[in-house]
Amino acid sequence: MTTSHDPQASRASRTEGADGVSAAAVRRFLRLADVDVGGRRVFIRADFNVPLDACGAITDDTRIRASLAGIRDALARGAAVMVTSHLGRPVEGKPTAADTLAPVAKRLSELVGRDVPLIRDWVDGGAWHDALAPGALVLLENCRLSVGEKADSAGLAQRMAKLLDVYCNDAFGAAHRAEATTHALARAAPVACAGPLVAAELDALTRALYEPKRPLVAIVGGAKVSTKLTLLRALAAKVDSLIVGGGIANTFVLAAGGRIGKSLAEPALAGEAKAILAEWPGKVPLPVDVVCAKRVAADAACETKPVAGVADDDFILDLGPASVAALGAIVARAGTVVWNGPVGVFELEPFSAGTRALANAIADSPAWSIAGGGDTIAAINRFGVGARIDYISTAGGAFLEFLEGRTLPAIAVLEERAQA
Repeated sequence: MTTSHDPQASRASRTEGADGVSAAAVRRFLRLADVDVGGRRVFIRADFNVPLDACGAITDDTRIRASLAGIRDALARGAAVMVTSHLGRPVEGKPTAADTLAPVAKRLSELVGRDVPLIRDWVDGGAWHDALAPGALVLLENCRLSVGEKADSAGLAQRMAKLLDVYCNDAFGAAHRAEATTHALARAAPVACAGPLVAAELDALTRALYEPKRPLVAIVGGAKVSTKLTLLRALAAKVDSLIVGGGIANTFVLAAGGRIGKSLAEPALAGEAKAILAEWPGKVPLPVDVVCAKRVAADAACETKPVAGVADDDFILDLGPASVAALGAIVARAGTVVWNGPVGVFELEPFSAGTRALANAIADSPAWSIAGGGDTIAAINRFGVGARIDYISTAGGAFLEFLEGRTLPAIAVLEERAQA
């Protein structure tokens, strides 16, 4: 995602009333905007799990910027704000230099234009907590260092709940995990609500899957069918067209009796792919031509071939122009597009044309579009279409699990609290 693109922004002129329903589905949870936070201590669970380079510097601050709306709103309305997040996979109770949120504190300070202190050993409060006053903002050290976080400890949550008046979950990227700061604390807190990022994610996903303008088209790319088999089945039952790409498409081509040479695929799951093709005939358009090479490299000689002409020593690395044109026509006719994953090895220029063309087809389509997943965002950034995608999810696993129809524990508990 480009740094200038707001992940909660949308092309209002293209989306308002476009599908005959409200632009955002109303879900049953309390929203931060509806909570009186003046003079109260607000605990925001954010998702600052940002990528770091070898020197510990942040290489992409998208998730930090995406969380600013909730932080600024609470501060503007007179709250004292505590923010925490996980970062990486630390060992509970055993902090190392690689686990600290210090780089996040530095970047957050730059973004809000004020010093944001990083508080270590914060669970049981202390002088830092006693000094919190309306308008204060502090960052609490990596929550996954707290013993009991991963186990969703009710005891840990009770201790944390003493720090706050209002709990706000604004970490949709961690919503599929039941952990103390995403789940148990929402139960223990006096008030539990969703921040603007979580609310916007849920509104967008609900609109795409449960209130879509038809035809509904899903694009699922990536390397492995095994990691997305449940998703593919769930989407096939909902959508009008399911476009597959990458190694997933190769497995489907193999299942249909096509040739894939030495391409990445999962032959053991060809039977599952074949079952999907049989159960939903006509819903999964397969490539008719592909871009092949004898090796996966930027300087490899490539050749466009019909699928039937793929040689035994070929690697399929992108869609061919006829396939791209056919899929582009499907997207052009869509009312709603859900996109997760590239359709080729787009990182290498000789094999980027298919993903580039599909990205532009989505951006140019009158359809309402939502995209999510790390590789998808990387492709959006590379091809400069971010401003023309209606909603870009900052989540990975939670995005996929919502698409599959799974219950997200962190969202379910907010809905439970709202109905209590």
